[in-house]
Formats: sequence, C-alpha cells, structure tokens
Amino acid sequence: MKDQILPDTKWQFNEEVTASFDDMLERSIPQYDVMRKACFDIACIFVKKGTDIVDLGCSRGEAIAPLISKFGAHNRFIGLEISEPMLEAAQKRFEGFINCGIVQILKHDLREEYPLFNASVTQAILTLQFVPIEYRQRIIRNIYQSTCYGGVFLMVEKVIGNMAEIDRIMVNNYYNLKAENGYSQEQIERKRLSLEGVLVPVTANWNEELLRNAGFRYIDCFWRWMNFAGWLAIKDCS
Repeated sequence: MKDQILPDTKWQFNEEVTASFDDMLERSIPQYDVMRKACFDIACIFVKKGTDIVDLGCSRGEAIAPLISKFGAHNRFIGLEISEPMLEAAQKRFEGFINCGIVQILKHDLREEYPLFNASVTQAILTLQFVPIEYRQRIIRNIYQSTCYGGVFLMVEKVIGNMAEIDRIMVNNYYNLKAENGYSQEQIERKRLSLEGVLVPVTANWNEELLRNAGFRYIDCFWRWMNFAGWLAIKDCS
C-alpha cells in the first residue's frame, strides 16, 4: 500500500503505518535496497549452525525473512516487536515456520528484561532510535552478553551530525530525497513533527561508544548516507 499518511499526533506504529510500511521504508530510507542487502550479506558470514538469529524490532519481518529462507531449519529465528499490528503482520507472514518451531515472533519491550539467547547474529535495523536514550546502553550490553563468541551485532540508525551546521546540511539533503521520492512538503513536515521526541537519534560517535562500552572490541561502519549509518560489532573470540 502506498504511504499517504499525514499524522497529526505523536508517531505510532499503528494499523495504518503497518499497512504501508514497506512503501514507507523504500521511499524514506536512502539507499534502502543497498542497506538491506549489506545487512543480509554480512549476517550470512556470521551465522553459525544451531544458534539463534535475532531481529530486534522486527516489524513485518523484512530483515529476517531472507535469513530464514537461506538457513531454514539449521537455526532458530526470533523476532521481537512491541507494536501489536506489526506483531500480527509478522506472525501471519511466518505462520508456517512458527508452527514448525523454526521461528518465534514475540511481543517484547526492549526496556524490560532482555531474553536469553545464544545468538550468532542480532539485528537492530532502525530500532534503537525509538528507544529512550537512557535504556540503550543496557540493551546493547544485553545484546553483547547474548552473542556467542565470534557472533555479530548489526545496528542501523538515523544519526545527527557532530555540528549543527553539518547536521543541517545532512537533514536538508534527506528531506530533498524524500521530496524526490514523491512526498509532499506537508507530508514531510507532518511526519517530522510527529516523530519529535519519539525518534531520538544520537551522533555516530556516540553509537560507537555505546558498542565499545558494552564490550564489543571489533566495530566498524559498513554503510552510511548523510544522516543514516550502519555498524557491525563482533564479539571477540578470545
């Protein structure tokens, strides 16, 4: 469904957003296909047979679906989601795999106690930016503790520039991109206002500090476009 949402309240992942979510991401996230493929290609390198593959904030399941198709019954796949409409959409999408015990789609608030996993791959694709800042360090530390040695954490986030002037350049380029992808100025502005205080980005450096402080030693940025970035963080084998 085409994204024609004009929010007039705080942003919610409701039924309307869920129905148009795929179109929204394709038109709102720069280099969307490039980012998705990069995440998949990197994840495939780190998948270990018999381990968990975890997707935090799995939404409709777009990030975890190709991993399920490739690795199937050799692993357990867990998607965590807090939005009821997104949860229902993912559960319907993977119903057959859920019935076979290969996939679990669970309702979970990341601010609460983190489930125990033995994960070779954990993904948080445009997820932690929606979690209040004060919870993020603990969440990433929990991810580190639930990652097996040699496993990877993939994180993609919207970020802010290190200086206001630089941030303004990146944001303006981003809004120009959205306009080129068919969004009206009213849609852009209404979404911007509805996301204030809901989507809270931090700098790229801050995100890397969160990863380091959690225990990850091998960290690098694998993708970036203006104010969007993706990192891989590997749990040391030693």
